[in-house]
Amino acid sequence: MLLRRLSRCVLVTSAATVAALTALPAAAHADTGPGHIAPPPFSALDGVGHAFGHDELTITVADSGNGHDGTSDLRCGPAGGTHRDPGAACATLDRIAADGTDPFAPVPAGAQCTMLYGGPATAHITGTWHGRPVDASYKLSNGCETARWRQLVPVLPATAP
Repeated sequence: MLLRRLSRCVLVTSAATVAALTALPAAAHADTGPGHIAPPPFSALDGVGHAFGHDELTITVADSGNGHDGTSDLRCGPAGGTHRDPGAACATLDRIAADGTDPFAPVPAGAQCTMLYGGPATAHITGTWHGRPVDASYKLSNGCETARWRQLVPVLPATAP
């Protein structure tokens, strides 16, 4: 009787474990799409853009309310271009990327954002940074987008209150 009860318990536990393990890979990768391979973190590429002169960005800002609207060019390694403060802008990008974070990444899908409108300012950054193409748009439509913009100041201008 005890042996029969023990074998039934082992059988049920084993079946549950197998079911859980076979479902795990599908659930763990459900949102990545077929063949998705994440790029290496930016810190793995430190210096690549600088060595080959590929850190060139075009930044277009509109409706910022502070007189800094228009288009400017930013080069890093060494810092230069028509940007107002290329040294500080390049340092900001390097600081954000130091831990592997993509400074141009969009707000993640499904993020819980406050509905605090930050103003009409918009920006668009294109070019190449650390050997990777950049095509990022910015707006102040909610708390997440506003935080994303503010982390890039002075790459993007601080907006008027």
